[in-house]
Amino acid sequence: MTEEIGVGMVGHAFMGAVHSHAWRSVHRFFDVPLTPRLAVLGGRDAVRTKEAATKYGWAAAETDWRALVARDDVGIVDICTPGDTHAEIALAALAAGKHVLCEKPLANTVAEAEAMAAAAAEAATRGVRSMVAFNYRRVPAIALARKLVAEGRIGEIRHVRAVYLQDWLSDPESPMTWRLRREHAGSGALGDLGAHIVDAAQYVTGDLITGVSGTTETFVRSRPDGDGRGEVTVDDAAVFLARFSSGALGTFEATRYALGRKNSMRLEVNGTRGSLAFDFESMNELSVFSEDDGSAAGFRRLLVTEPDHPYVGAWWPPGHLIGYEHTFTHEVADFLTAIGGDVDPAPSFADGLRVQRVLAAVEESAGQQSTWTTIGETR
Repeated sequence: MTEEIGVGMVGHAFMGAVHSHAWRSVHRFFDVPLTPRLAVLGGRDAVRTKEAATKYGWAAAETDWRALVARDDVGIVDICTPGDTHAEIALAALAAGKHVLCEKPLANTVAEAEAMAAAAAEAATRGVRSMVAFNYRRVPAIALARKLVAEGRIGEIRHVRAVYLQDWLSDPESPMTWRLRREHAGSGALGDLGAHIVDAAQYVTGDLITGVSGTTETFVRSRPDGDGRGEVTVDDAAVFLARFSSGALGTFEATRYALGRKNSMRLEVNGTRGSLAFDFESMNELSVFSEDDGSAAGFRRLLVTEPDHPYVGAWWPPGHLIGYEHTFTHEVADFLTAIGGDVDPAPSFADGLRVQRVLAAVEESAGQQSTWTTIGETR
């Protein structure tokens, strides 16, 4: 039997549901050094929070996140709330000596992200760990792509293409949500979707984006909100060019207006010896091209379900596919392993800050007619 650690999670909507599944299942498939105990679920509405706690398997419910953080039976605080609350909750939890898992993007502003990264670095000196929940890093095919790049299998990186396409806002009469208000979400498709592909591109290449030229657009300026209409104050789509520190070029696109695309996250990396391509709509596959194949060269479909592929050995026999929810189980497995091993997990809050700086640079560029904007350490 491994030692137990109590988890307190704030938020119980979409991310709360999938995080709950991960905490419930992780120790049943992975040999983690700590067994999570679903101690308490936090939410604003007492009735709905209690109902969610019962449904998802949490032992208790709280309507005050401060009370949740202060509980003696909570060792990990999992933040699944809108971005405007990330910094306040994370800073309080780290100060209280609680390990923190925080959903992406890390914050709504660079200043908030800087404060969180600084607090995380200080907390790490006391053995308190923190991690950003960029779950796409935990797709086995994405993790395998990073491994192949690191091994030099595709040579020097020349170009990266990353897109994240959804269509759930294509109807101009779709109702207002918190994701369409800057004060809650920070930004629109740029932060919600763009954050994922920025992190995935930097993760797979092992390289950092140093400058961008971008543009954003809000196609529908108001939406039904109660008896009237509310103003949309975030972007609906963002497109930008990027340069990496190695000199590689990148193109990025994030939109909620790509009809027919429900959750299409794609990444292609072109190098001097080969290329890799991934599409989340076929998440168990990685397309690989190698010049070493000579006259037989062509993109090969690699089914990423072998036991020696990242994360896969904990699940089913080869060819038996895994799904979206598994990426979150991989995420919390890595987090628990880092806590148990007394090491800093990745992606760290510092990694989250780097992504936040890219997002801020894109917005700055878009506000200045797509002017090339460099990404500095103090942005």
